[in-house]
Amino acid sequence: MFTYTASVAIGNKTYGGTINSIYLTLIGTERCSARTLLDKSLFDYFAGTVVSVDIGVEEILGDVVLVKLETEKGLINDQWYCRCINVTTPFGDCIEFPCYRWISNEKDVFLQDGKGQLPQDDNYKEYRCKELESRQQQFRWKEWRSGFPMNIDADSGTELPLDIQFEVAKSVDFNLNFVKAIGNLGLNKLMMLFQSSWNDITDFRKIFVNIKNTVSEYVMQNWNKDNFFGYQFLNGCNPVMISKCVNLPDKFAVTQEMVKGSLDRGLTLQEELKAGNIYIADYGLLEGVQANDTDPDTKQYLAAPFCLLYKNSHNEILPIAIQLSRQTTAGVGNTVFLPSDNQYDWMLAKMWVKSSDFNVHQLVTHILRTHLISEVFAIAMYRQLAAVHPVFKLLIPHVRFTIAINTAGREKLICTSGLFDKANSTGGIGLVQVIQKAMKTLTYKSLCFPEAMKARGVDNKDDLPNYYYRDDGMMVWEAVKSYVSDVVRIYYSSDKTVQEDEEIQAFVHDVCISGMKNCPKDCVFPNSLKTREQLVEYLTVVIFTASAQHAAVNFGQYDWYAWIPNCPSTMRKPPPTQKGQVDMKYIMESLPDRGRACWHLGAVWALSQFQDEEVYLGVYPDKHFTEQAVIEATKTFRKKLAEVTTIIKSRNETLILPYRYLSPDRIPNSVAV
Repeated sequence: MFTYTASVAIGNKTYGGTINSIYLTLIGTERCSARTLLDKSLFDYFAGTVVSVDIGVEEILGDVVLVKLETEKGLINDQWYCRCINVTTPFGDCIEFPCYRWISNEKDVFLQDGKGQLPQDDNYKEYRCKELESRQQQFRWKEWRSGFPMNIDADSGTELPLDIQFEVAKSVDFNLNFVKAIGNLGLNKLMMLFQSSWNDITDFRKIFVNIKNTVSEYVMQNWNKDNFFGYQFLNGCNPVMISKCVNLPDKFAVTQEMVKGSLDRGLTLQEELKAGNIYIADYGLLEGVQANDTDPDTKQYLAAPFCLLYKNSHNEILPIAIQLSRQTTAGVGNTVFLPSDNQYDWMLAKMWVKSSDFNVHQLVTHILRTHLISEVFAIAMYRQLAAVHPVFKLLIPHVRFTIAINTAGREKLICTSGLFDKANSTGGIGLVQVIQKAMKTLTYKSLCFPEAMKARGVDNKDDLPNYYYRDDGMMVWEAVKSYVSDVVRIYYSSDKTVQEDEEIQAFVHDVCISGMKNCPKDCVFPNSLKTREQLVEYLTVVIFTASAQHAAVNFGQYDWYAWIPNCPSTMRKPPPTQKGQVDMKYIMESLPDRGRACWHLGAVWALSQFQDEEVYLGVYPDKHFTEQAVIEATKTFRKKLAEVTTIIKSRNETLILPYRYLSPDRIPNSVAV
């Protein structure tokens, strides 16, 4: 007789154990073991325990390549969570079989050993085919709104496959979270005066009674300074709108005469354009979008501004011209507001830019370009990559909770009459219109961080210094790319290997043809990959988008948006069309009322919080990879991330306002909030 010992690790999750019987069978290259019951001397299998069983056989099984798990169907459908199974052979070898999934008592589960296997190299392909057939039945595409990226076919979190649902400790209820945030911030009394306007800018300080936030306090003190207004285009919550301006847009009525007083080098506007010192933030995406009309008692408004920015001789970014309207003919009906105008005209013009920036940030930079895109990658991964595929193992930590948070968002946050409608001028039909318009220009290359910087003309550090979002993002991008490259080269010996991998080709094709089917054809999401370099870039996009990019545009929301005048979520008066007609009363009647301000603060506070037991970039508690080469590559990745963290920390010690959003020790692995 020969004895194999199988140890089953039951996940330490709420309800992760089971009272039903668990059987397993070892499948070797020569023969199989008998179906064996795990020890039930304790009556049930508790979460967090390891249950071992000795399996005797008369002949050696050969190489143990599969473990078959069966849960005997009892009176109730009692799922349990299996972390992994370790099998010790009679010769002392230990073979790891990662699982990390919920096991239902309604079906058998076959686990392959932990070595990553490409489909063309897998001698047990029939098992991975059955796995993918099952997953494709669970992970179905659905179009929630016309023109959006496709999403999971589920209307609520309880309809999701169990493996991607929130754990009990992380259940998300946006209503409850926002109400709790409002209470934590001491805003309950102000909510009672829902549609009452504030009397003066200083009244917004009342909200700061319970706020202890260095960045928000700095914003409160400096928000109306032009150099701080410009700084936020580089390192604020939406650092993706600033572009180098080579030619002025046709509808922008700004002239040399208007801005000459703001140019400190003695050059003309055209000369400054040629010298590369003029930048622009263009919110044309909002043109024609219908403002939030979900509240019949409060009219809300949108604008589609141009904001011209100047890099002066001190390397400060300053606003030098703002136009809030876009008449067909330049100069006709297009009032250009200037720093030399009276203080109220200029203050309100800047508020309109920041309000537009806020709404584009929420719907495009944040929701579309991190949440919804990451969900597409996640669904396609589950549909097309078997658990034994090395790319599945690579990506699985970076899709954790993403589908669940988006499902909760569609159910409570961005749905009709959802929480997004309570405080934002792009609520209602405007939300749909903005994302539909943004989809028409979304490209794959714009998700490649270096390409995005280059396309906006902001990639050169000498041309545009102090752009910490760019500088830190490039370091993190290169670290992720290096790690992905190391892993890809372990499994793919040549470009031909990539081309012959039918699962990776199906994954990329599913993203393009199904998930992003509403993108125009010229947006060029690849539908196949030909080389290892293309695969490395593609996987870097997936990981960077879900981790670093989301962190950069999500976790600073409370920092930058808590001071309402800095980034109004909505405007209740139309944008001014002439100068000299605005006073402080008009400004206060334009800004969000008390109720909307409270909902806005509750939202940005709740969305900016790191989760309990957050898992940060490069930290992978679940051991999906078992090969030493990948383990070493992961260690190298963590070392590089630590070096980036040290560089950022050292830099921040010299700054009045540190930039931390892309420090790797503050970047969660996935879009999970």
